[in-house]
Amino acid sequence: MKRPFFVFVAVLLLGVAYIGAQDRKLMVHAVCFYNLENLFDTCHDAHKNDYDFLPDGSYHWNANKYNNKLANMARALCDLGTDKLPYGASIIGVSEVENDNALNDLIAQPCMKERGYKYIHLEGPDKRGVDCALIYNPKAFHITKYFHKPYVYENGDTARKTRPFLCVQGKLAGDDLTVVVCHWPSRGHENIFREYAGKQVRALTDSIHRADPSQLIMVMGDMNDDPDNNSMAKRLGARRKMQDVKDGDFYNPWWDVLRGKGQGTLTYQGAWNLFDQIVCSRNMLDVEGKKEYKELTLYGYHIFKRDYLLQQEGRYKGTPKRTHAGGTWLNGFSDHLPTVTYIVKQVQK
Repeated sequence: MKRPFFVFVAVLLLGVAYIGAQDRKLMVHAVCFYNLENLFDTCHDAHKNDYDFLPDGSYHWNANKYNNKLANMARALCDLGTDKLPYGASIIGVSEVENDNALNDLIAQPCMKERGYKYIHLEGPDKRGVDCALIYNPKAFHITKYFHKPYVYENGDTARKTRPFLCVQGKLAGDDLTVVVCHWPSRGHENIFREYAGKQVRALTDSIHRADPSQLIMVMGDMNDDPDNNSMAKRLGARRKMQDVKDGDFYNPWWDVLRGKGQGTLTYQGAWNLFDQIVCSRNMLDVEGKKEYKELTLYGYHIFKRDYLLQQEGRYKGTPKRTHAGGTWLNGFSDHLPTVTYIVKQVQK
């Protein structure tokens, strides 16, 4: 599925690039996801447990650390997609962002501002105050609608609150595209709570497809589960093989990346996990390798790695370089690595 890219010409004013492949001219966009690991500002948000990220909190989170965090996040975000495209990503889902203040400061960073990135964010009920958001290039992705779909504790628990699913709809390359950005319950919760999330996102995407069967859908996020866990494989219906993807299902290319290649986006006790996934609806697939790419189609994918994102020495060499570890500020990036997909569409003659 991971096809080679050929010579392309970038049209920066339009935020578009074209590649020549198999005697066709294809428009290409990068769609990405990145867990930013606690992008907090230094001010207290009322009714939120953000006390660790205050100047007198456990992390002694001050202006210097915050400004370094912003610069680091912007560097990584601006590099996403540049393996193939000089102007970077058209769409980036993010998680663990505190509020609009942090997002405004993020997109004001020089490289983000130069690209003209904007964002979609709605305040959620998470007790720590972290939310999902969608960063996008308005030259490429034209927003038409966005909303939250609340996560429901199906065991009847009404005391706990967690992150809703952010659903953003718009036009990309003239096609109707829905992006659902998720941050499912942590591994501190039992598996069933992530299975609830998979079930509820599937109900959401089923309802979108019933209203518009031609709608292209990408579900992305930090799922806190691997591709072969029940929440993804069974509840959401994200399949390992394209041939097994039925109507309403999704294709999950990260399954083979983790289990076939042993690559992941975060580590735990010395082993890789791949929680940061982007899956595509059936109508975005070239199952038989003969599609004419008349609609946006999945073309490639990879885990984004740069040396600056990784520990370069010591016990944890080769693992993601975090902002803090063991109570020490590392001036790092995140405990997760980003994921990148490339989607293409044939340019009409």
